[in-house]
Amino acid sequence: MSRSKRDLQRTSSRTEVDAFLQQVAAAPKPTGERGRLIFAMDATASREPTWDRAASIQAAMFQETRDLGGLDVQLVHYRGFQELHHSRWCSSADALLPRMTAVRCAAGITQIGRVLDHALVEAERKRVNALVFVGDCVEEPLDGLADRAGRLGLLGVPVFVFQEGREPIAERALKEIARLSGGAWCPFDASSPRTLKELLSAVAVYAAGGRKALADFSKRRGGAVLQLTRQITKD
Repeated sequence: MSRSKRDLQRTSSRTEVDAFLQQVAAAPKPTGERGRLIFAMDATASREPTWDRAASIQAAMFQETRDLGGLDVQLVHYRGFQELHHSRWCSSADALLPRMTAVRCAAGITQIGRVLDHALVEAERKRVNALVFVGDCVEEPLDGLADRAGRLGLLGVPVFVFQEGREPIAERALKEIARLSGGAWCPFDASSPRTLKELLSAVAVYAAGGRKALADFSKRRGGAVLQLTRQITKD
């Protein structure tokens, strides 16, 4: 691969991450209570190679929000034939890790609509600051997903979507879910888990402490994250 092509790819990636972090900062502000975040994942067969990496990533989310009053996280995943599971709300990585490591991926179609329905139910019970979804494909009609995403937006629950790979049909649908809910979409490469880890941590910090906390997080992390979020300095 030529140097110019590599530079172009790096620029494209930085632009997408930059846009994602700007959308995080523009999302509805947390209420000042302990943050609540739903962490939803596709556990169908195509995701099996990268599932195990999620455990260390979600542990980092707890660590980054500890000084902000903490974060409660609920794990949601789907797999197989009509299997949708959710954990109780967990306030530490130690409580959530066993549930994540016990999950085994199984072949099946996507159930993103059911994930959004679950988030709607939870948000009607008690404030949910954000929904994170990690997946690679969409096999459901877009109209139904768009309707649910819009209702989440009305409830103040932004959906932050991390797409593994760049399957075009999924990309169109996932971008629309993020847009209608007031959230953001960002692709990631399974071979570079560090980027996903940092972006997920950024969302968790936002959910727990708002835009100012996100700006402080960027300063502490330094490097590329600081450069990408330097413009997000006002709450």
